[in-house]
Amino acid sequence: MNASAELLIDTASGPAHVTTPAPRATWWELAARDPDICVTQTPTWLDCLCATGPYRDASRLYAFPDGSRIVLPLVGRERRPRRLDAQESWPAGWGIGGPVTPEGTEYEQARAVFDDLARLPALRVGVRFRPQGAEVWQRAAPGAFRLEPHMTQAVDLDGGFGAVWRDRFHTRVRRDVKRAEKAHLDVEVDRTGRLVPVFQELYDQSIERWAAQQHEPPVLARWRRRREFPTGRLAAVADRFGASCALWVAWNAGEPAASIVVLRHGPHAKFWRAAMNRDVAHPVRATPLLYRLAIEEACEQGCRIFDLGESAPGSSLEHFKAGFGAVGRPSPRYWRERLPVSSVERGLRTAVKRVIRFQDA
Repeated sequence: MNASAELLIDTASGPAHVTTPAPRATWWELAARDPDICVTQTPTWLDCLCATGPYRDASRLYAFPDGSRIVLPLVGRERRPRRLDAQESWPAGWGIGGPVTPEGTEYEQARAVFDDLARLPALRVGVRFRPQGAEVWQRAAPGAFRLEPHMTQAVDLDGGFGAVWRDRFHTRVRRDVKRAEKAHLDVEVDRTGRLVPVFQELYDQSIERWAAQQHEPPVLARWRRRREFPTGRLAAVADRFGASCALWVAWNAGEPAASIVVLRHGPHAKFWRAAMNRDVAHPVRATPLLYRLAIEEACEQGCRIFDLGESAPGSSLEHFKAGFGAVGRPSPRYWRERLPVSSVERGLRTAVKRVIRFQDA
């Protein structure tokens, strides 16, 4: 853990104190009082980033003159000079970060946070906001920060699983679940990390399927996917979340068919990863059954939200999640760069896709 540094910043209501990294005890205290806290806004999630990637804790605690406090989860890159650093909440593939705000956020506070981030010497700074309260941050964002639209889908668990099943699950999903139940699949849920190798095996099979769908050379697909989700990341997450990491596996005639990973913190349950052997899973609709069971368990645990993660509007993934009653809401990302690094990276990716005739699945 890095030693904390403190500084003062000017706000419309007077000087505010900034402490970085944010003290863990304060972060946990604010998280416990924030009714909209996401799994991915906890210190545990930051620890997972730092344990499995080239990241360091750069979180910031803002203490305002009126006594209110905000924690901004943030990581920087290890072993990079300050002016080549990328400080993000979170890096691509790690989901929603953004401020932990148990008292809500006033416009002046949001603007003070943005102004503080604008002064950081890092080459790139980016924050992905949760849907709740995103409007005030949108109004406060200065012109130096660009908007990158994102949408996250979540199922409202109000009323319990009976209401979710009856009123929010689509008819086709209920039909698929009943078909899976008639197939007499064996379903196992692991909260110790014991089934991580099973998930990894299914994930490797999924990479081959995705490569074929996208007209991507298998070698490139394996390199890209394992860079995004390296072997060992799931084990690290399972170890740090403990019983709050549920790894569901459906077996068909003794063969692993499908698996999903669900994380939980307080009232927030989050689907994180999925993998399957399509030839074994699809005929018996193993994946919808796992989602159904995980959502039912979240209801029993008192969760208010089952977060199904990001989807592109109009995509088949959005359609699939909507079948479980998931509703899409904006979760914007704001970012700024001192040099156009992202534009260069996008250009290179576009060129490679054109050469290999890549097709987005």
